[in-house]
Amino acid sequence: MALFQMQITLPDRPGSLGAIASAIGAAGCDIRELVVVKSEDGKGYDDITVAVPGTDPSDLVNVLNSIGGVEVLGIKPL
Repeated sequence: MALFQMQITLPDRPGSLGAIASAIGAAGCDIRELVVVKSEDGKGYDDITVAVPGTDPSDLVNVLNSIGGVEVLGIKPL
């Protein structure tokens, strides 16, 4: 598994982080670290370190971007 750090934004409301965690797990990935960076204007900004099967995180990024109000702002290998 390859490690990546993602910067995401999500709606700042109950259940949003749970939906993201469930989507990450359903994609076969594992959350290794999560940091809540800030919350402003109804959005949360988080840094999430994930272990991804193989070396290409594209499928995970597509899954997360398909969740309403969620955007992957950046991703980099660790």
